[in-house]
Amino acid sequence: QVQMVESGGGLVQPGGSLRLSCAASGFMFSIYDMGWYRQAPGKQRESVAIISNRDRTTYPDSVKGRFTISRDNAKNMVYLQMNSLKPEDTAVYYCNVPGWGRWGQGTQVTVSS
Repeated sequence: QVQMVESGGGLVQPGGSLRLSCAASGFMFSIYDMGWYRQAPGKQRESVAIISNRDRTTYPDSVKGRFTISRDNAKNMVYLQMNSLKPEDTAVYYCNVPGWGRWGQGTQVTVSS
């Protein structure tokens, strides 16, 4: 059974940092691209970072230079290091294989003073 379990969210002040973790199971993790996504209230879910099965990374301009995605294939884990956080980064963050429709519970990130 495919499962993604996200953790590491919380409340942080603008300019702060958080590291999100995602534990994946139920599929051959190492051969798949992985992504982090977020959904803010009233908005569509959007991609914030993708890492290929060969560790190639892509980011939208909104987070480029501030967010870093990484993966550990030995542990079936994917991470998102978020620095210089802004209030507009507030959202529920999810990890998933790009194109898959089943989502985990996500982890809430709130950036506020």
